[in-house]
Amino acid sequence: MLLSGCALHAPAVDRASADQVRSSRQTDPQAGSRSIQAIKHIIVIVQENRSFDSYFGTFPGADGIPFKAGQPTVCVPDPHGGCVRPYHDPRDKNFGGPHGSRAAALDIDGGKMDGFLTALSIGRSCTSNDVNPNCGSGEVMGYHDARELPNYWQYARNFVLQDRMFESTASWSLPAHLFLVSEWSAKCTRPGDAMSCARALQQPAYPPDYGSHRGRGRHRIAARPDYAWTDLTYLLHVHHVSWAYYVFTGSQPDCADGDADCAAAMLSARTPGIWNPLPYFDTVERDGEEKNVQNIAQFYVAARSGSLPSVSWIVPNQRLSEHPDALVSDGQSYVTGLINAIMQGPQWNSAAIFLCWDDWGGFYDHVPPPPVDKNGYGLRVPALVISPYARRGYIDHQTLSFDAYAKFIEDDFLSGQRIDPKTDGRPDSRSVVRENEPQLGDVSRDFDFSAAPRPPLILPTAITVAH
Repeated sequence: MLLSGCALHAPAVDRASADQVRSSRQTDPQAGSRSIQAIKHIIVIVQENRSFDSYFGTFPGADGIPFKAGQPTVCVPDPHGGCVRPYHDPRDKNFGGPHGSRAAALDIDGGKMDGFLTALSIGRSCTSNDVNPNCGSGEVMGYHDARELPNYWQYARNFVLQDRMFESTASWSLPAHLFLVSEWSAKCTRPGDAMSCARALQQPAYPPDYGSHRGRGRHRIAARPDYAWTDLTYLLHVHHVSWAYYVFTGSQPDCADGDADCAAAMLSARTPGIWNPLPYFDTVERDGEEKNVQNIAQFYVAARSGSLPSVSWIVPNQRLSEHPDALVSDGQSYVTGLINAIMQGPQWNSAAIFLCWDDWGGFYDHVPPPPVDKNGYGLRVPALVISPYARRGYIDHQTLSFDAYAKFIEDDFLSGQRIDPKTDGRPDSRSVVRENEPQLGDVSRDFDFSAAPRPPLILPTAITVAH
């Protein structure tokens, strides 16, 4: 894999309107009978800790950073005096801000979206920024554009950019990843009893292997967590739908409970953690599907051989995650390699790739999350839909969250069955069915099944930007 260098070799920012880039309709004799079921392989690629404005705040046609006469019109108060406007940051290595539930409340500030520097000022200092969601060493007002993100902007120009994708809850990585696979983040008081689980949006039960790396052992976690509530893989198993959760071996960031310093915990298909929570779900163990949590090497084999499962999730290690202080170029190279592998494989014509970032990482965003159920939505994150049927150069302005991915999977493979304790055959104590929230948009609108499938867009994985 080719990763970063030090010189700036990305193209200059493109100010052409993305909405002016439209696909030329091709004659397709199968178009009349094609529907969402044309998608037989859904791949959710999850990166880390970037806000929408930090990556696409100047993308033409998107709801990005407000500008007038070439200057941002917003200026976020600095508790040390004055205010700071968003600015272009050409550096490959960034340091974000606090991104737990308290920081989210400060950043949002009742909808004013002006607390990012306040949250940063009260975050505990860290020996390294890759250790915990309650601290940061911050350049939270900087944004990137096509010069640093050539491939991500190319995907946005040629496929679908979603500019109202909100994290499913206003919190950090573990709750975000629990929502990705189950629509909930909770803590259970009785092992195996889903009715004993109650929502826990900041501190769900932590994996013990995570705690065992906590330095002097003063925060050691004695027991493995028990995620007893229902996750999406339960429904996939019941409906005989194949799935896999691919993990890139390496280290992961974020101490478990906000400690300011800890040794990096290891991440692999056999070491569950904040980015790999499925092995701790009762359903996965009881269904005998731990084997579906696999090393990333098995993804490349499946993509090349045409044996991808119906549903896949892919998570990185720290170095490739874009989680500060990982290099943006390293993550972009890695993601491009994943997408190229799918595009070059025999299943491209039936694939849909959902690329997202799990939380905002403390970086500035100007759009307040809309009100929803008591779990709430978090801040906006970048999100792209890449598929031979994705609308070309389309910006989706629907209100979305990660719950929309589950909804699309359920509509495609499960005849609309929801993770609903009243109907899914496995009661738990959650009070809402997130996929049915009325303000949640429908990702299927990002596809045009009346057009012929488009050929792959193979992009270079060698990306170099300034450090």
